[in-house]
Amino acid sequence: MPSIRKLLVANRGEIALRIMRTCREMGIQTVAIYSEADRHALHVRYADEAVCVGPAPSSESYLKADTIIEVCRQLGVDAIHPGYGFLSENARFAQLVREAGLIFVGPSPESIEVMGSKLAAKAAVSTYNIPMVPGTPSAISDRAEAKVISAQIGYPILIKASAGGGGKGMRIVEREEDFDEQMDRAVSEAISAFGDGSVFIEKYVTSPRHIEIQVLGDQHGNIIHLFERECSVQRRHQKVVEEAPSAVLTPEIRAEMGRCAVDVARACGYYGAGTVEFIVDDQLNFYFLEMNTRLQVEHPVTEQITGVDLVKQMIYIAEGKELTIKQEDLEIKGHAVEVRVYAEDPTNNFLPDVGTLQTYVRPQGNGVRVDDGFEQGMEIPIYYDPMIAKLITYGNDRTEAIQKMIRAIDEYQITGVQTTLPFCQYVMEHPAFTSGNFDTHFVNRYFTPDVLKPAPDAAETQLAAVLAAQLFANRKPAATNGTAVTEAKVSRWKANRR
Repeated sequence: MPSIRKLLVANRGEIALRIMRTCREMGIQTVAIYSEADRHALHVRYADEAVCVGPAPSSESYLKADTIIEVCRQLGVDAIHPGYGFLSENARFAQLVREAGLIFVGPSPESIEVMGSKLAAKAAVSTYNIPMVPGTPSAISDRAEAKVISAQIGYPILIKASAGGGGKGMRIVEREEDFDEQMDRAVSEAISAFGDGSVFIEKYVTSPRHIEIQVLGDQHGNIIHLFERECSVQRRHQKVVEEAPSAVLTPEIRAEMGRCAVDVARACGYYGAGTVEFIVDDQLNFYFLEMNTRLQVEHPVTEQITGVDLVKQMIYIAEGKELTIKQEDLEIKGHAVEVRVYAEDPTNNFLPDVGTLQTYVRPQGNGVRVDDGFEQGMEIPIYYDPMIAKLITYGNDRTEAIQKMIRAIDEYQITGVQTTLPFCQYVMEHPAFTSGNFDTHFVNRYFTPDVLKPAPDAAETQLAAVLAAQLFANRKPAATNGTAVTEAKVSRWKANRR
């Protein structure tokens, strides 16, 4: 297979920039695509060439597979990297890329197809010795049969969309009396989100941790794992904080999870970068959930602890090269933490908060990495995911990485929109997180919006008392001891929201 000389990134924002930077290091020319809303985006300016592919809605731009492939033909592109989201796990798109004679920097359409269905994925790995959560082996529609199976498994149970993701089409059922209502909601959400109402049932693990294993496979049958990422701090079943390695895995469990992840990849003839997701209970028993057939948002923490550029490896694999990294060559060095900086208001149920970045100053210093796609003065579009950036810190150990993150969050200056930075700092400083004793219920268990509302400091309290006294006396504020009353110190989070 020939070397890649020109690569189109079928994505936008921070992940497009991240891919393009590796391409530049490798001497590969890049082509950006953009919607009309992203005309002035950083990834557009960074690429060697850029082409507008349609209006702002992603269905009319970033999801137009035929248009993207036509751009490749016109510009002499060799390969397409899909990033994550959009068309990254679309088997039809991968097939169209192959039929156009282009290189898809990712797995085969067949692997994407198999792992795109949770039920098909479970069937594919069933011949391997991989722990599974007790549940139905196939989609189920017969209510009576479903209730019998649920009773056998034991409540609480989880109803999940077969084609699901991001928490959509997923319902927890605590007792049999609630089954019909939750089943209806799960099917409705699945049809709305994925156009597929197929659901299955599995035992609900009551204190789950979400731990995933990064894998790399080449087109010659070689597959390795690059250890785990802990992704248990989530809101609305979507990750907000990730770290590598996990604070709770023993070397023995880590090795066994790695073996299982490699077998999952082997079960579908996988090549490229992928992630095998597991659920882990409070006794550290782990169960296979699904495989994500793409680069993950949280891949930087793996890169930090292994020193492996995952995008570079994806390109080498797409070119047909054999992996030069052996499993025995890999070891965990240090600790990395990542927080996702969303334009969301954590005091209002994490609802998106679009607007203009009036102030935008990135943190810097040793052990700090920022993957973003914005700069000061740019608007957060309403059409796409509201993530502004990924903030990653690296330390010799977990404590150092967390302390660096607290410092970096403190230095990150963003005004004009509400962000998840205050929430992320709350997590970093919470005893449950610092001790490693947490699970996916962290937000529900520990977080309430009022914890982010800063208490007035002494200067604010004193100023309020002075003003109240003066208003009561119906006279103007006067100087005290010859010194004018100065403006009170303002909380950092208040300052960042002006």
